Amino acid sequence: MGGLERQNLELSRALGALLPMTVFANRGGKKFLPLFLPLSFFQALRSKESHDLFLLGDALLAPLGALLRRFAGKPAVAVAHGLDVTYGPVCYQKGWLGWSLRNLDAVIAVSRHTGRECLARGVKADRLFTIPNGVAVPMTPPDSAGARLGRLVAEKRKGRKILLTVGRLRKRKGVRWFVEAVMPRLPADCMYVVAGNGPEREQILAATQRGGLSSRVNLLGTVSEEEKAFLFTQAELFIQPNIPVPGDVEGFGIGVLEAAASGLPVVASDLEGLRDAIQEGENGLRVPPLNAEQFADRITGLLRDEAARRRLGEKARRYTLERYGWDRVAGHYRDVLCRFAIHPESRR
Repeated sequence: MGGLERQNLELSRALGALLPMTVFANRGGKKFLPLFLPLSFFQALRSKESHDLFLLGDALLAPLGALLRRFAGKPAVAVAHGLDVTYGPVCYQKGWLGWSLRNLDAVIAVSRHTGRECLARGVKADRLFTIPNGVAVPMTPPDSAGARLGRLVAEKRKGRKILLTVGRLRKRKGVRWFVEAVMPRLPADCMYVVAGNGPEREQILAATQRGGLSSRVNLLGTVSEEEKAFLFTQAELFIQPNIPVPGDVEGFGIGVLEAAASGLPVVASDLEGLRDAIQEGENGLRVPPLNAEQFADRITGLLRDEAARRRLGEKARRYTLERYGWDRVAGHYRDVLCRFAIHPESRR
């Protein structure tokens, strides 16, 4: 599962505790999507008498919602995450997304940046709502979670300062740029640990070797949820060094919320949906994207001042769980959905 899938999983759990709900889930991955669309359409159509509203988990499913709105006669609302709105091909923008997104009863954007992209595609302002993604209370990693991460534990014992990034390795995540532009500016005792896989992995490895940083950059590949929780306990800082990439946006940034909720201070690019996820001085620090000097200065400053780093981490944990906890986020969803699921006559 990626960030979008995890968010839909957690949303279904939290919202299901507030409203009666049926979930139609695509368990077969992207390749199964062409079959999932008609199957879920007919499943939803058969259930129309027992449901008041259809909620689509991402904007890619907007045509499904538009068709259900017409043939089932019930409201349809979609959640827009970012890339599902800005994905580039003309056939998707004009043919698939263009007509359907405008024909829903409402769109819920996970960030202001994603909301602006929806407005640019014809969604009316009075049908657009912004609700941030949520974050679960972090798990306590089991004792066995660090078994596969022996090198990290050994380096930690030597006094290394661990910088951590977790997520899919896409160009927009900025990991390769960080290795090339920022790591050479940081103290020699800094070690950059990257958990995740993706199309940029080989380029990141090549940049690491070119820079002579093989002993300071550790690409772990895919990690389990337990291992991720363990990494949060070992790192000094969480780094989200996104860079602007046309047509590929960061809708919000789940990793930074998970890190902050675990009490790990975040240093992130001041870009796109990260501006909604990280509030300056509350649950992290924001730096202009592609500004290597400022990234290095802020990271070095926090590493040198352990007391300030601990204060920011504790503040980040409290702030993030209070503002982005699933109980609160699901309550916002309930309030928006009930505007459309209940007719004025029933409300009176």
